[in-house]
Amino acid sequence: MPRAAFLRRCPGLLSLDESAAGYAAVTVSYSRPKDAATDRSRVNRCGGIEVIIPNLNWRYSGGTATNQAIAPRLARMMGLAWLGANRPNGVMRLTFGDLMRVYARRTPPVVWHARRNIEMAVGLLLKFLGWPLVLIFTSAGQRRKTITTRWLIDRMDAVIAPSAASASFLHRPAVVVPHGVDLVRYPPAADRAADWAASGLPGRYGIGCFGRVRPQKGTDLFVTAMCRLLPRYPDFTAVVIGETTWEQRAFAARLKAQAAAAGLSDRILFLGVLPAEEVPRWFARISIYAFTSRNEGFGLTLLEAMAAGVALVAARAGAAEIVVVDGATGLLVPPGDVDALASALESLMRDPATAAGMGGGARARADAEFSIDAEVARIVEVYRAVRSGGHP
Repeated sequence: MPRAAFLRRCPGLLSLDESAAGYAAVTVSYSRPKDAATDRSRVNRCGGIEVIIPNLNWRYSGGTATNQAIAPRLARMMGLAWLGANRPNGVMRLTFGDLMRVYARRTPPVVWHARRNIEMAVGLLLKFLGWPLVLIFTSAGQRRKTITTRWLIDRMDAVIAPSAASASFLHRPAVVVPHGVDLVRYPPAADRAADWAASGLPGRYGIGCFGRVRPQKGTDLFVTAMCRLLPRYPDFTAVVIGETTWEQRAFAARLKAQAAAAGLSDRILFLGVLPAEEVPRWFARISIYAFTSRNEGFGLTLLEAMAAGVALVAARAGAAEIVVVDGATGLLVPPGDVDALASALESLMRDPATAAGMGGGARARADAEFSIDAEVARIVEVYRAVRSGGHP
C-alpha cells in the first residue's frame, strides 16, 4: 500500500505491546506546540532532528522515568524530539507534520530509541514505509524474552542494556550503559528530621517503599515486615508510594487489611500515585528505603534513594548488587525472603545513627559512580556510532 494511502486509512499505528498483554493504538499528535523558541524553530524545521524518543505507554513506568530524565540532557547535545505522553520540559513534541518532514528529508538517518515492544514495532513499521530510521532498543528486563520480543530485537540496529545481568538475558550482543540519577533533582535533606516532621505523619523517622503496588515489587513483603517491626519501634512510620493498577486492586486491599488487622493503619500509609515533582521530597524525608522487588530490570528507585542520602535495604534483584555496597551504603538481602528483610530493616531501625551514616555513603557513591550525565554521554556515543553506520 502506498505510504500516503496507509496514513489516510490508519491515523494511528497498531502493534503488539507485550507488557500490556494485548494491543494498543498509538496516535501521532496533531497539536501545535508552543515551547522554547518554538523548540529551536522546530529543530530547524525538522532537518535537525537526530533522535526520536518514543514514549508510547500511557502508564508512568520506569521506562518513562528514564526517558524523562535523559531526554532534556540529550536535547542539549543533539536535535531531539519526543513522540507520545509525559513529555518533559525542554524537549520538542513530535507532531504529525514533523514526522512527515523527517520522511521527506530521507537522510541522514534519525535514531529511534525504543524501550518497549510497541516502540520497536512502530519503529520497524515506519522504517519499512520509508522513514530514514536507525533503531535502538534498551532492554532492562532480567527475564527470558518471548518469541515476539526476540523477533523484534533481532531487527534492531543496536541494543543497550543497563547492566551485565540484563545483557545476559539477550540472545545478541548489547552495549552496557548503567543508569544514572539526577543528583540535583534528588538532593539530601538539609534537616531530615524537620522534613519528616513537616509531613505531618506520626513518629520521628520514615521508611519508604516506592513503586507500583504489586507482588513483583514485593510490596507484600514490606507490609509484612512492617507489621512485625513497627509495634516495637514507635518512632517509625512506613510509607508506600506508587500506583495500584486495576488488576492489583484486590492485592492492595489485602495489604491494607493486613495493616488494619495489626492496628497499624495510621503507621503503614498508602499514598498512591503522587505528582512526579513531589517524589524527591519524600525521598528526602525518609531515613530508610526498602527495595523489595522479587525481580527487576534495574531499579531506578535505588539510585534515587542513594542520591537523596537514604540508607538502603535492598533485595538482590535488578542492579542492587552493583549499586549497593553491602554494609557501607546499605544492606542486601535475598529476594522474596521476608525474614531477612525484617532483620536487616530492624538493624537500622534500632540504630538510626548507623542508618544516617549509610545514607551519607550512599549519596557519595551516587555522586561518584552513577551520574546521569555519564549515562547520557555514553548513550550519545552509541547514537553517533549507529548513525554513522558503525558498531557502538
